[in-house]
Amino acid sequence: MRKIFKSLFFSTILLTPAFALAQTNQTLTIDRVFSDPPISGTTALMGRLSPDGKMLTYLKPKSDNAMVQDLWGVMASGGAPFLLMDANKLSDSGKELSLEEIARRERMRISVRGVVSYNWDKTGKFIIVPLDGDIYAIDANTRAITRLTNTPDDEIDARLSKNGKLLGFVRDGQLFVKNLDSNNETAISPKAEGDVSYGTSEFIAQEELKRFEGYWFSPDSQMIAYQKTDETRVETVERTIIGADGTKVVKQKYPYAGKANAIVELYVKPINGEAIKIDLGKDDDIYVARVDWSLDSKALFVQKLSRDQKTLELIKFDPTTGIGRTIITEKSDSWVEVNDDFSLLKGGDFIWSSERDGNNHLYLYNKDGKLIRQITSGNYAVKNVSAVDENKDLVYFEAGIQTPIENNLYAEKIHAKGKPITITKTGGWWSVSMAKSGTSFIGNYSDPQTPPNAALYDASGKKLLAIEDNKLDSNHPYYPYKDTYSAPEFGSVKAKDDEDLYYSILKPRNFDPSKKYPVLVSIYGGPANSVVKKTWVAPQNRLLQEKGFIVFSIDNRGTPNRSVKFTRAIYRQFGGPDIDDQIAGAKFLQSLPYVDKDNIGIFGWSQGGFVTLMSLSVKDSPFKAGVAGAPPTDWRLYDTAYTERYMDTPQNNKDGYAASDVLNRIGNIKPNSLLIAHGMADDNVLLINTTRVAAELQKRGVPFEMMLYPGEHHGLKGYARRKFQWNLMTDFFERKLKSAQ
Repeated sequence: MRKIFKSLFFSTILLTPAFALAQTNQTLTIDRVFSDPPISGTTALMGRLSPDGKMLTYLKPKSDNAMVQDLWGVMASGGAPFLLMDANKLSDSGKELSLEEIARRERMRISVRGVVSYNWDKTGKFIIVPLDGDIYAIDANTRAITRLTNTPDDEIDARLSKNGKLLGFVRDGQLFVKNLDSNNETAISPKAEGDVSYGTSEFIAQEELKRFEGYWFSPDSQMIAYQKTDETRVETVERTIIGADGTKVVKQKYPYAGKANAIVELYVKPINGEAIKIDLGKDDDIYVARVDWSLDSKALFVQKLSRDQKTLELIKFDPTTGIGRTIITEKSDSWVEVNDDFSLLKGGDFIWSSERDGNNHLYLYNKDGKLIRQITSGNYAVKNVSAVDENKDLVYFEAGIQTPIENNLYAEKIHAKGKPITITKTGGWWSVSMAKSGTSFIGNYSDPQTPPNAALYDASGKKLLAIEDNKLDSNHPYYPYKDTYSAPEFGSVKAKDDEDLYYSILKPRNFDPSKKYPVLVSIYGGPANSVVKKTWVAPQNRLLQEKGFIVFSIDNRGTPNRSVKFTRAIYRQFGGPDIDDQIAGAKFLQSLPYVDKDNIGIFGWSQGGFVTLMSLSVKDSPFKAGVAGAPPTDWRLYDTAYTERYMDTPQNNKDGYAASDVLNRIGNIKPNSLLIAHGMADDNVLLINTTRVAAELQKRGVPFEMMLYPGEHHGLKGYARRKFQWNLMTDFFERKLKSAQ
């Protein structure tokens, strides 16, 4: 469920503008929204600084084809951006990737082709680029491109050792290291066999724990830690892929909630020695959440998460013996969040995050796991550590200190008491890629009046270099429409437990407060993401304003980046407080004088589809119609880590699972009020989630509408399908919510 954060109805790709128009009150059309160059303008994707801070690199879709990305660079000292890798010259649009790579990209939510990922080597001499199953290196000085592998099989997860001499990659489930000086290739792990593979993270780690690595070079480049994955005991699901040209059955290992997970083991192997097994304990029903080397390569840190996710241990291992000791244990009555905040300092001390005081905050520990001090505090949640500057005794982090609907970069003293230092300007939403030293950062910013833009900033927040400025001037694609549609209004209502529920509301074009308008509620509603943010408004929402709808969103309890009390309200009860809050949002709407209280619709994708169905099936629901995309309809059919984190196991929480099963309340869904949609190759939320709802409604004689997308996975790809999807949805809501007007 991770990363299908936003409704797929709102997904958008950003490119360089190619035209300008003078008028600023023109009508936005669906054809314009779903065509190149994208209406929101240009931005840099996956921006990174070279290790020496001299060059910035980023991905940029082609101006004439948003589905193909190139790699670009620009010198930090200034000058024009330059093309580093043209995907069309090296990428083959007809290349069939391995099933393993296809699945990995699906876990990473990669829907484009060309350059989809890259890494700087730690020396700053090379940029490593995986492309269509092979690996390339770009010389940072000469910009010459060298092909490092050329085999029939895919090489995936390519990374360099810190000294820049060893290239690691996985081929056919086996881990290899290639010495770039001698050009010799060495197998590090045994060969994959049956359900056993090496060097890649398992499905659950990728999909739900945000861990995509399955091997780790030591900082001295002398050792490599790697994962062994045994999926023998994981249930095999025969999943049907129904495409436009035919049907095939794929056998997929899918760990249903309450059932067996893969067995994960860790090994450490000297590059020229024998592998040592890391002793993770007798209980193999655990999750390996994170793996990190100490800065001096003398220790391997492993974060081990219990199957019930209520206990997280930070274990320090001796890589020469495989023996470790636990130095920190985090416990919770619900679940312990996993993150990437663990930051090692030069002397062996480290920064750690915990929710123990009711919000996620940063703590300083010594090398033996003894607490030195709490670094951050207050009624806000630290989202992530961005960098550490030990010379200035500062840790940089992202948070919404003033309000959770904004995101900014802050700094706090590590050893001394103080107040958070605000680095970025407030009033919008920042995402930051900071140099590990904390000396500079690439900042991506937007707000409701400012389209996404990227620039290089110093550690104080001073702008040094525009990467993709994306100014909303007469050359910007959105300029002709900038005076046509109103900006969102933000506010809050109270939940049953007096928690603040933040909302946003967009009013129709040419809004007249004396009239009454139908409303569309756009939601996600799950723990993976919030939707109410002070960001650039998705162009698709503007289409709804044009159609005469009010667009409303509210973040219910259980959505992230809030207090423990707020996020844990949904523990063991999906379909409880989350739906109560959506109903509260609808009742708030009904109290507004300009809302047509009898014509409120709701839509969402993934968990948003679940929230849609549950909101429609409340007795006497205030929602007249809903569109549910790829909805989980019975949480026993979803995976272990995500589902059990929030719902416990089906064995331990029978009542909770029954209450969250849409079929147990489907009798409340009114005839002709539902459009349900699903991709026919979805390997995340399996198609059975939708077909079981369809079968039950048919059995009950309740008319509904359904759309299936041949060959599509959990998210729909390409302008054509998204345009079709949007036309389908808007037509549905116009028929259901405007027919009586």
